[in-house]
Amino acid sequence: MKIAVIGQSLFGQEVYKELKKDGHTIVGVFTIPDKDGKADPLATEAEKDGIAVFKFPRWRVKGQAIPEVVNQYKATGAELNVLPFCSQFIPMEVIDHPKHGSIIYHPSLLPRHRGASAINWTLIHGDKKGGFTVFWADEGLDTGPILLKRECYVEPNDTVNTIYKRFLFPEGIKGTVEAVRLIAEGKAPKITQPLEGATYECIQKKDNAKIDWNQPAEALHNWIRGNDKVPGAWAEVDGQKVTFYGSSLVDSGSTASGQALEILGASRPGIVTKAGLVLFGNDGKTLLVKNLQFEDGKMIAAAQYFSSGSSAAVELTEEEKAFAEQMRAVWQSILSNVTQIEDSTDFFKSGATSMDVVRLVEEVKLRASNCQLQNEDIYMNTTFQDFIQMCVRKLRGEDGEEELVVDYVEKDINNMTIKMPHQLFINGEFVDSEGGKTYKTINPTDGSVICEVSLSQISDVDKAVAAAKDAFEEGEWGKMNPRDRGRLIYKLADLMEQHQEELATIEAIDSGAVYTLALKTHVGMSIQTFRYFAGWCDKIQGSTIPINQARPNRNLTFTKKEPIGVCAIVIPWNYPLMMLAWKTAACLAAGNTIVLKPAQVTPLTALKFAELAARAGLPKGVINILPGSGVLVGQRMSDHPDVRKLGFTGSTEIGKHIMKSCAVSNVKKVSLELGGKSPLIIFSDCDMDKAVRMGMSSVFFNKGENCIAAGRLFLEDNIHDQFVAKVVEEVKKMKIGDPLDRSTDHGPQNHKAHLDKLVEYCQTGIKEGATLICGGKQVERPGFFFEPTVFTDVQDHMYMAKEESFGPVMIISKFKGNEVDDVLKRANATEYGLASGVFTRDISKALYVSERLNAGTVFVNTYNKTDVAAPFGGFKQSGFGKDLGQDALNEYLKTKAVTIEY
Repeated sequence: MKIAVIGQSLFGQEVYKELKKDGHTIVGVFTIPDKDGKADPLATEAEKDGIAVFKFPRWRVKGQAIPEVVNQYKATGAELNVLPFCSQFIPMEVIDHPKHGSIIYHPSLLPRHRGASAINWTLIHGDKKGGFTVFWADEGLDTGPILLKRECYVEPNDTVNTIYKRFLFPEGIKGTVEAVRLIAEGKAPKITQPLEGATYECIQKKDNAKIDWNQPAEALHNWIRGNDKVPGAWAEVDGQKVTFYGSSLVDSGSTASGQALEILGASRPGIVTKAGLVLFGNDGKTLLVKNLQFEDGKMIAAAQYFSSGSSAAVELTEEEKAFAEQMRAVWQSILSNVTQIEDSTDFFKSGATSMDVVRLVEEVKLRASNCQLQNEDIYMNTTFQDFIQMCVRKLRGEDGEEELVVDYVEKDINNMTIKMPHQLFINGEFVDSEGGKTYKTINPTDGSVICEVSLSQISDVDKAVAAAKDAFEEGEWGKMNPRDRGRLIYKLADLMEQHQEELATIEAIDSGAVYTLALKTHVGMSIQTFRYFAGWCDKIQGSTIPINQARPNRNLTFTKKEPIGVCAIVIPWNYPLMMLAWKTAACLAAGNTIVLKPAQVTPLTALKFAELAARAGLPKGVINILPGSGVLVGQRMSDHPDVRKLGFTGSTEIGKHIMKSCAVSNVKKVSLELGGKSPLIIFSDCDMDKAVRMGMSSVFFNKGENCIAAGRLFLEDNIHDQFVAKVVEEVKKMKIGDPLDRSTDHGPQNHKAHLDKLVEYCQTGIKEGATLICGGKQVERPGFFFEPTVFTDVQDHMYMAKEESFGPVMIISKFKGNEVDDVLKRANATEYGLASGVFTRDISKALYVSERLNAGTVFVNTYNKTDVAAPFGGFKQSGFGKDLGQDALNEYLKTKAVTIEY
């Protein structure tokens, strides 16, 4: 049968795919126009198959069908229209045109709940059964003859989302396809809808979503869950509209203990408990609400209402009032310059210092040993009233902090017990991936399985992006004072430092990094990076700009640096934690939220980082970690319309693909740190011992798995043999082995596929005529070990001279000392431009060479000396954009110009 599919969404896409599988001919797909440069899923699927796709903004104007649109439709020759999910009004000239007419999917058991809010009203009315109908379209609103129905039970705590995912989506696709099958077989019924039981309720909007409290608890629950997130059921609390989300029926509400909350019109006050907000129906029964949203868009856990900055406050008992007066005296003794401590007195505005914070924390401990404060608690509650409220909530055990649930994999190794999360981290929780899919992460030292890690799916990316978007637009992170944001980032760095040995051990077993190097560099520099960018949070500023005055008026123009929004970050496997830190720290300091994909082969330190971020107090949704494949997860992050920036470190090939995807999707901002073939030029007047030592480090540091590794050494000819001899002598001393052994110099390559590439790389060099001095082979032992390797006589045309090994392979070429410009030309004769180096005692020569080396970083008489304050990034096909330093902040900020006439 020739079918026109008219609709949209993933539902429409799946119906389209199943109709094709059934052997039908899809003659045209009619869907909505692209949004933010992103085609609807139905359009994407059809275009991939070469099916004609039409994206009409509308089908009619002022009630009349648009002739050109109708004619384009008729030209397809459709025998049946299938409308799986359609938000546009389709004129009857189109509905009635095909031989078999048109059928529509509707998410209710017609005739009950006609109209666009059918699922909502199924829940609002508390129907015990729900389901869907496929019916024949006519001129009425969901009034046409019924073809088939399918029903399901509605659970007491079902939401729009759960009933849709459990039944309406999967069974609706099957039902729609079955309806088409019945039509093709000539067996499709046309059952006139009865008038009895027919309803049409209005489309739910905010104005008509107000809660009527004069109802039983079950009716209140149904109203809240039925109004869902849009438009959201609301009531007046403390003079403002508060929207309620996440309702469930409970049995023990009448005995719930907590703080009473007056709600306008309610039969009795609600109770804010650790579990959420308990509400009462007029029948005395109860329901529990998990989340609340205020008029300014701020959403909080209902359990945190009295600690969320709302106008309501905890009423103190006589004992608590006595404690408050003791603390008032403490404040008075610390703030001796203040005449009297009022409720509004601000600790820091009154002159308190960091030492005063320490004193205040200790004074509280002396008077209430069970009230354990952190310095952060003082910084977040700076007025005396907020401070007392915070202390009292802690004394009562009502500080609203939810326990982080982590399903650890534990291992006793390296004289400690390491505890590793292995699930996805989305919206502040460790969760299994969609469908519970997992994969094995391997220890490169011996090839053993460390653990099973959750494998992210496309739906997991969508959940993580939604959580990050909500945290940025609606959550406290987007509204947080920059200084408070900095304090949280600094607290995260402190926690990383407390767990540095554990992090370094995880890094060693997951990536093969030598433990001592992991401790100093992988972990140590990561901690430094977060501390550095924590200090930038409150120093991000714009400028005022003189512009031409338009007399008699005057103008003021200034710029603002603003966060971008949801940022995707994709990192490689060579420095799993450090690459995370380089991008994430700047991104957070700028005020963004993050969805990060670690390399599939090295996910474990990223997941441990997620745990520490949660324990540091970063709000839910700010950081999301998704282990998985680049093909699936990375691609979806590149394509996602709600991601506004993507930062990537990896290969040039993948970087080009990502850049293209980001452009096509929604013109995302992109920063890329890609491959390198960094030249190191060593002149005969160098400090030979230092040049040998640093030259070896430039190649063999971190097993050669180093983006800025010296990809080719150019040695002045009269020191060539001496330099090579010294290097070979030192290479023979290097101990290859277990990265947890403190005497190990050289650990395993990160994973088996990379080891195989290194072997192939060296074999290619030998075939082309390069001289293998030492190494060049896989080590005969369990695990992925490769010998430190030295090649000489490498000519400019050879594969080795052009392509990076990303491993412990030193590539050496000669040059003559009087041919400085020639060796510079050779050094720059590459499409890469990440780093470079020069060794010479001649300062003039050093400056001359550094000016002419075409690379983002030039090292003079040193190598690998990166610092958190120095910008890092490449030229040409090594990418663009910077990590580290002030420049990195600009990668995660947008500049807004404001002009005022006065």
